[in-house]
Amino acid sequence: MQQGTGQRTPAELEEHLLGLIEASREQSAEDPFRNPVLAVTLAITRRFDRGEITGDDLDALFVRLREQALAARAERLRSYVGLDATADPETAVPARLVAAIPEKAGDFETFRDLVGRTAFAIVFTAHPTFGMKRAVAALIAQSASLPEAGARAPLVAEAAALSTRPDPQISLDDEFDQACIAANNARLALDGFNGALLDAARRRWPDRWTELALRPLAVASWVGCDTDGRTDIGWWDTLRYRLESKRMQFDRVIRELPAIPATQVVRGLAEQALAAVNRQLAVAPKLGTKPSLEAVHRFALALIIERERAQTDAGTLLAGLAAAVAAAPGDAEKRAIAVLRAGVATHGLSNALPHFRLNASQIHNAVRRVTDLEGEPADPAQRRSHLATIHTLLNDVQPVAVDFGALAAERASAARLMMTIAQILKHVDGTHPVRFLIAETETGYTLLAALWLARHYGIADKLEITPLFETAEALEQGIRVLDDALRNPHWRQYLKRIGRLTVQFGYSDSGRYVGQLAATFWIERLRLRITDMLVQNGLQGVELAIFDTHGESIGRGAHPTSLRDRLAYLAPEDARAKNRAAGIRVRLESSFQGTDGYLLFGTRALAEASVARVAEHVYALDIADEDAFSDYALSEPGEGPDADDDPVYAETDFALEFFTVVRQDMEALVDDPGYAALLGTFGPSLIDRTGSRPVARQSESGGPALITHPRQMRAIPNNAILHQLGYLANSLHGLGRAAGRAPDLFRDMRRESVRFSRAFRLAQHAASVGDLDVLRAYIDTLDPAVWLERARRTQKDGRREELVIIAHSLDRLGLAPGLRRLFGRLTCDWLSLQMAAPDLKKMSVRLTLLHAIRLALIHKIWFTAVHIPGFRPHAGMTREQLLERFLRLDIEGCLKLLEDIFPITPDPTLGLNFGEPAGPRDVGTYEAEHTGLFEPIRRMFAQVREISGMIQHEVGAFG
Repeated sequence: MQQGTGQRTPAELEEHLLGLIEASREQSAEDPFRNPVLAVTLAITRRFDRGEITGDDLDALFVRLREQALAARAERLRSYVGLDATADPETAVPARLVAAIPEKAGDFETFRDLVGRTAFAIVFTAHPTFGMKRAVAALIAQSASLPEAGARAPLVAEAAALSTRPDPQISLDDEFDQACIAANNARLALDGFNGALLDAARRRWPDRWTELALRPLAVASWVGCDTDGRTDIGWWDTLRYRLESKRMQFDRVIRELPAIPATQVVRGLAEQALAAVNRQLAVAPKLGTKPSLEAVHRFALALIIERERAQTDAGTLLAGLAAAVAAAPGDAEKRAIAVLRAGVATHGLSNALPHFRLNASQIHNAVRRVTDLEGEPADPAQRRSHLATIHTLLNDVQPVAVDFGALAAERASAARLMMTIAQILKHVDGTHPVRFLIAETETGYTLLAALWLARHYGIADKLEITPLFETAEALEQGIRVLDDALRNPHWRQYLKRIGRLTVQFGYSDSGRYVGQLAATFWIERLRLRITDMLVQNGLQGVELAIFDTHGESIGRGAHPTSLRDRLAYLAPEDARAKNRAAGIRVRLESSFQGTDGYLLFGTRALAEASVARVAEHVYALDIADEDAFSDYALSEPGEGPDADDDPVYAETDFALEFFTVVRQDMEALVDDPGYAALLGTFGPSLIDRTGSRPVARQSESGGPALITHPRQMRAIPNNAILHQLGYLANSLHGLGRAAGRAPDLFRDMRRESVRFSRAFRLAQHAASVGDLDVLRAYIDTLDPAVWLERARRTQKDGRREELVIIAHSLDRLGLAPGLRRLFGRLTCDWLSLQMAAPDLKKMSVRLTLLHAIRLALIHKIWFTAVHIPGFRPHAGMTREQLLERFLRLDIEGCLKLLEDIFPITPDPTLGLNFGEPAGPRDVGTYEAEHTGLFEPIRRMFAQVREISGMIQHEVGAFG
């Protein structure tokens, strides 16, 4: 593409292009056969051809578009956490909320019990969701933290000068560092909240407030401990991350301790421990290298030799802090020490509590070597034999010793992780039980097998075995899974001993397979059934911990309108009330994932506002009179946290039928070959790699593997691709047919039901960032008939040949029939939804423009690619196959091949005498091809990916 012509300023170019979108939309209202997006794409292409819009023009325009997208995102972030709604500008802790807690508790003992147990945990998770640069994320967070729009503008402008694409290399260390920044801000916010609670208690009980051991809210993380679906995290990496977390905790204690005589003893303990931890870290193997046996031995000895000095339980530190509180001379010093004590009591010797995770199949494989069973535990025909066998094993299990040599030699993933946890509890921090999450739990055998492994390695009393219910099968059969485990006396004894049943609900696979709104209904249904099951088994004394893992986007379960709505959406009042009535204590946990999730804790101000919203949510649960919280409600008028007598629960038939229809339609969509073609043709190439975990699979012939079913890709890219293609099917599809079955009742529920209207607002947001015209433009781009029709009408010299070549290549891919049927399926449902909800907003003009520009760039790349000279088959790749890879936007792979086929450096053997007559050689270089074809393609594809980053900000999240 040419350099800039200076014909239009960026502002003028933006105004011109936005005008094209608006005019095209108006024309399409009169012409139903016109696609307004594709029409603007064609208009932009013609301006490319005439040199009216150049590569430099686009780069300058992108700065303006980035600035607008980032400014809007910072403003939404500020509103989302309710930063402007906080009552106390010093701490962002709602003063009336904090004052109400001891008032409503009544007596000191009730208050002490209320704030002495952890009622909510903020969990920082990762996955490939680091969709923006760290520098951009930091600037967005800083901007959102400022109250004045004028003060935010320079920060937004600074961010807009950077690319919206993620950092090119994102290691596990990078993810851990970002999680630690968020966790540190969250810890500061928790300290502020705990301090406010102490102040309220001191005013009410001036003689007893120092007795309080606060643990109301906690911070946790699975970054560095999540080995589900990946083999690149060594056990030494996990141990090193836990030591880093331990070092941060001791750093905090030393930094925050008042410099008074009363703290000298505990300061000495902390300083000695910190020095020991630093010595252990000095010999810890680094990320990305498999350590030698000598390095493992050196690391193991450091952990063992320094074990006592480094401390492995917070008991000694807590006793020292309690003594310091008692001996401190004034209330200010007592308060500071008591806040520190709360942080240590909650988190032990860690900056954030650890969550470990792996897959159920890994548990089965580890136990299979001590059984003679054949078949899969989830097979109904094998169910009883597996349950009976694991019961027999649990009768006789004896703990074995674990040392670092055995850990280094172990090959089974589950056994290795159990041994890693055993060594962490023994040598790093054994203060609290650690979370052990099991993905794809679909049988009670999995839980019992995990319990056998935990007993085998001597850690059953320190391990919270947690099933993840996420797949459609798991949501349907989850209660049977738990019931099968509870029928086993070993599991019942384990629950009573550890005092907590922990379950995890996932929104990624459930959302993309059964639909996001349907998923939340099935999850809520399972929650209610778990409460009934606990009552039936006489386990009301066992705490129920519910961990909701979801991404930040609406495609993975995070409610888009506000953090308050998000918390209420995940933990609806009906389920909470049922637990209260049954006398079951509940601990809620929620994930904040990747860059998008960490933004909510990107600064201390944002973290304090987020913690304030969490506190409102949690203590509205425990306090009967919630009028005190009305000032901080961020939901729509008429909504309150109690939502008594919600009609959606009275109309059980409506809810069941509505969400069953959504689920059926979404399951049918997922199995539609056209849907796989839509997601997999060039969708994966629209997004950059956004994390340390591998996400792309390669085909044997090179290039990206052909996606034939959505299960072949992970949930995060699945959802991110839907964002990029302009229609969020996993949050919208099926709603039209479901609403059309009872349209009057549907409208009543939207108007009168807090639960239903909140859920539907998620779909409303999905509709506002989607447009079937945009989706149709992408589908038409893959239809050879569209390109042939364009060839019939083109007036540009040479363009007809380009169009015909592209049409023939697309015809070989054979995508069009399936995509057309898919579009018909989506359109029929959307039309029904529009009739039932005519107030749905449409995609903004600015977001529509981004899609049109990107389509024009993709077309331009294809036009350029057809001019690549012919070549002999290279590594089994013909020119026709290479063009097909270009159509799938495997640009980076194609350019790498072309650099080999058409080298830019001369043949180094030219001119050398090898003692024989010279054989055939390429006698020149291919500078013209590189300059005229390959480099322009590379630049245009970089701009395609740049637009993907901007679309991410317009939508509000990645994946």
